[in-house]
Amino acid sequence: MSATTSLPLAVADAVWAEIKSAGRASDEHLSILETLFGKNMLRACKIVDERGVRRVTGAPSGRSLFVVMGESKRKEEYLCFPEHLCTCYSFFYDIVGRGEQLCCKHQLAARLAEAVGEHQEMEVTDEELAHMLAKL
Repeated sequence: MSATTSLPLAVADAVWAEIKSAGRASDEHLSILETLFGKNMLRACKIVDERGVRRVTGAPSGRSLFVVMGESKRKEEYLCFPEHLCTCYSFFYDIVGRGEQLCCKHQLAARLAEAVGEHQEMEVTDEELAHMLAKL
């Protein structure tokens, strides 16, 4: 990771930690995140406001991932590991392929929803979780 990406991510990690500790995102937090992530942060807020984030947890292992709703009329859902991967087109094109973004709106929505407790919870068996992952 280069210095140009590691510093913004370190700042973002500190802000996420503050939000999680407080259980809410202040206007200052959101302003910093918007500065770092631009329009993706605004879109992530909209997804969270529309209750478009679910954490799916496998039992009995406790392993989890997020399912985040897209904004298109088709309302596609994307599997997401907020700090590492999203199955959306933008992740592979803008982040992995061109390196133009630090993360996609779905990753941001999952992190925000988790930090403020605004996600739905869904429990499945570990086998069902494995089937979800096998579709990646």
